[in-house]
Amino acid sequence: MALDPKISMPGRRLPSAPETRGFSLIELLVVVAIIMILAAMVLPALDKARLRARGLQCMNSHRQLCLAWRMYSDDNSDKLLFASENPYDPASYGGAWVTGTLDHNPNNQSNWDPELTIKKSPMWPYCGNNLGIWKCPADTSFVVVDGEPKPRVRSMSMNVYLGGWGGTYGYWDLVEGRVWSDFRIYRKQADLHNPGPAQIFVFLDMRQDSIDMGNFATKMAGWPDRPEEYRFIDLPGFQHHRACGFSFADGHAEIRRWRDDRTMPPLDPTGHLLDVFPSPHNPDIAWLQQRSTRPK
Repeated sequence: MALDPKISMPGRRLPSAPETRGFSLIELLVVVAIIMILAAMVLPALDKARLRARGLQCMNSHRQLCLAWRMYSDDNSDKLLFASENPYDPASYGGAWVTGTLDHNPNNQSNWDPELTIKKSPMWPYCGNNLGIWKCPADTSFVVVDGEPKPRVRSMSMNVYLGGWGGTYGYWDLVEGRVWSDFRIYRKQADLHNPGPAQIFVFLDMRQDSIDMGNFATKMAGWPDRPEEYRFIDLPGFQHHRACGFSFADGHAEIRRWRDDRTMPPLDPTGHLLDVFPSPHNPDIAWLQQRSTRPK
């Protein structure tokens, strides 16, 4: 005969339900403290990994953009594109690597419409339809157009001594009281033998509050042995943890970490800061001069 499971066997007791106990306040606090300690240890490593990933992505963009620049020269009798157009010479516009001036005005379509600038670049056919290589991944600048934030199209600028402003760099320097004519404007790939393509940068990331036309100008005052005359005329980017992405005429790319705080004044995210100022004995200016051009 089957026994009713609800009836206990003689001499045996049914097991009682296990006794449960919650965590005490002290135990919870200890667990929270341990989690916070682990987070404090892990988050810096994650942040470094994120910065490194952005830096690698930026260098890859630099290499692709520099390859497009070189391919254009190969298909056009070794000719170098202008670092920017000469606003006073309409004929120079077709020879510039990119046209248009960036600012923070939403009514300036050059800020946010690649159809107007990038896709009209002589380099665009060599870029594989890739808009991303024209902008550093760490550049989050945008303009608000009709209530919608639109990313700005470009953070890359070209060394002004490659092609100059429409083929020349003949503008009057108010500080020095003369035309900049003492340094080489490279017009052909073959001209880069002095000092060599590995020593001349082509593109760099610029700050969102310094970038405007397509060129980046390194002020050569003080070269090579008068560091008390060093000045800025444009400011490089520093969005890679006090560092900036560069590509060079031989095709290699690197991230340069700046040494002097004067190279990195506080960012103005809504406008253009004063980027023309003296910076005597700044080792970062010496580094830029060494990789921009040479005397004629």
